[in-house]
Amino acid sequence: MEHEELEHGNLTQGPILQVLIRLALPIMASAFLSTAYSITDMAWIGMLGSKAVAGVGVGGMYGWLSSGLATLPRMGGQVRVAQAMGRGDKTSARKYAAASLQMATVFGILFGAVCLLFTKPLVDFFQVEDPVTVRYAQEYLWIACGLVVFQYISYVLTGLYTALGDSRTPLKANFIGLILNMVLDPILILGIGPFPRLEVIGAAIATVFAQIVACIVLVMDVIRAKRGTNLLQTMPMGQIHEQKIYGGIASIGIPSSLQSMLYCGISMVLTRMVSAFGDAAIATQRVGGQIESVSWNTADGFAAAMNAFAAQNYGAGNMDRVKKGYRISFITMTVWGLLILALFELLPTQLSEIFFHEADVIPVMVNYFVIIGLCEPFMCVELMAVGAISGLGKTKVCSAISIIFTGMRIPLALILSRTALGLDGIWWALTITSIMKGVILHLTFYHECKVSQAELDGMQSEQ
Repeated sequence: MEHEELEHGNLTQGPILQVLIRLALPIMASAFLSTAYSITDMAWIGMLGSKAVAGVGVGGMYGWLSSGLATLPRMGGQVRVAQAMGRGDKTSARKYAAASLQMATVFGILFGAVCLLFTKPLVDFFQVEDPVTVRYAQEYLWIACGLVVFQYISYVLTGLYTALGDSRTPLKANFIGLILNMVLDPILILGIGPFPRLEVIGAAIATVFAQIVACIVLVMDVIRAKRGTNLLQTMPMGQIHEQKIYGGIASIGIPSSLQSMLYCGISMVLTRMVSAFGDAAIATQRVGGQIESVSWNTADGFAAAMNAFAAQNYGAGNMDRVKKGYRISFITMTVWGLLILALFELLPTQLSEIFFHEADVIPVMVNYFVIIGLCEPFMCVELMAVGAISGLGKTKVCSAISIIFTGMRIPLALILSRTALGLDGIWWALTITSIMKGVILHLTFYHECKVSQAELDGMQSEQ
């Protein structure tokens, strides 16, 4: 039975391409579903006008910040569990899994409480002047972020399933949640049939309800799994674990969490700069980000697969397999990024007209696509490289590089937006820094492989 548990989801054996595809495809499918939902969500909200889109964009920034906090138990738990599985240490894997879920629950409750208690000052940070936009932002923030704990639990469970080589179960849960969300959106936003027209409140309720359902599906799958086939079934959830367990999760998760939250914080500052150009600019940034998630979510999903693959094989001491897996992933993500680049450069007007109907907003959206499209292949490589490097346990170097170059966006945007470029200068700041991060993190992966190999050789010589 113990042997069966270890072999389930083993990523250290078998053809590399086959193993990666088997793990990555469900994650990518889930990302596509998420992207489809986000785009559909924005399309329905867009029917309420650019003020509603801008309000959801402002409130949604704190949802993004929230995901950064959730990254701590997610990344720490996923990497530690995967590395323990690679070593064959399932006892530690169970403890890391339980501890990461405990941390996620506490963090989710605390973040939700802050959003409920300080809704007004959080929205006021963006200095949005239009009272309708402010009202929409407050409504969305209060509901979507106030009940974020269910999203935290689902997020960490998804990471743990991935660490165990199972990406199909999270796909099933996300599919059910996202389909439910897509059905509820028009009903609650526009008030179809007996339901009242709730507008932005309806969008927030649909999102939270779908998150609760997805969380229930993931938990029930653990409970109902055949005994011995799911390591999560035997997690010691009711125990307080040794300090080294929580510390081990924190040492991996804190750099990634800080990176994510600082990245969001920097984006919030940039959003504040964008707001100076009016509601059309805020709406463009919000919708543009959702459409860009076609590449972002796909690359992030592939990065999660590469993270688990690298972590298990590093734990098994097989660095050659890690590098081969990275090369396959690099080619895949580069091709995907180039396809998105072509879409943004060739069809910017057509894409813009799907989401906006105001004549003054469409040209702003077109410029966004043309400029941001140039960095898409580099952004895909960046995310995939971060996943691979983090799988080796080197989250500090990823965070340092990302924080430095993402932080450069603020002064660069300040400089460029004060030239004749105006708002386009902010989009150029995003593009330039994304290209730099993609190149540098790609080179960093190979450097960290040498360091990790030296560490493994040192441990073997000591034994």
